[in-house]
Amino acid sequence: MKKVLITGANRSIGFETARQLLQKGYFVYLGARDLAKGKEAIAKLKAEGFTNIEPIEIDVANTSSIETASKQVDSLDVLINNAGILGNIPQTAIDTPIDTIREVFDTNFFGVINVTQAFIGLLKKSDEPRIVNVTSGLGSLTLHSDPNSKFYHIKSAAYGPSKTALNAYTIVLAYELKDTAFKVNVVDPGYTATDFNHHSGPGSVEDAAAIIVKYATVGTDGPNGKYFSNDFGGEGDECPW
Repeated sequence: MKKVLITGANRSIGFETARQLLQKGYFVYLGARDLAKGKEAIAKLKAEGFTNIEPIEIDVANTSSIETASKQVDSLDVLINNAGILGNIPQTAIDTPIDTIREVFDTNFFGVINVTQAFIGLLKKSDEPRIVNVTSGLGSLTLHSDPNSKFYHIKSAAYGPSKTALNAYTIVLAYELKDTAFKVNVVDPGYTATDFNHHSGPGSVEDAAAIIVKYATVGTDGPNGKYFSNDFGGEGDECPW
């Protein structure tokens, strides 16, 4: 049975991603910053009949929390770096406090690096290791410098750049692992109705999770080092960097 760790999985897209991977027969380590909330999420999934699931307390912005979490996992095939924060808004380039930008980067960028480095040893032992970094269309420099893009006027000085940096890191990671069994991609689940955006997005958590699951379970002939989105082009199309 393949095992997957999903960070930020106690609610919304992460929670639905856990459910869909359980349906596919995976063992899920459900990562949550607050263990109590993680256990509540586990209880909901067990009530649906799922048993191959375990809560893991992991705060991706806390190195010691990540180290402790890594000691609780004995094997791993898939890592989904889903945890992320928006930060205080609005986020203008001129007025956003540097502390806000640092806080967002600590979770969305440095957190992903810390988690990846902590679990890469376990992933290397898998026959088909997969890494999905959950990004956003707001991280695309191409689209956000194009006045014809439908989201051109949605700008953020912390959140968007943190996802751009995440995309760049993923390119480097995928390149370093290109001659191995790894498949490493970034996935934008699209503008989804969640607590993250006060349920303002038009997309469903089911569709958002589906594209994450798709690239978490790709076969040996699957893509590596690519950027996929539910919002730009067709559903699940490759997105410009």
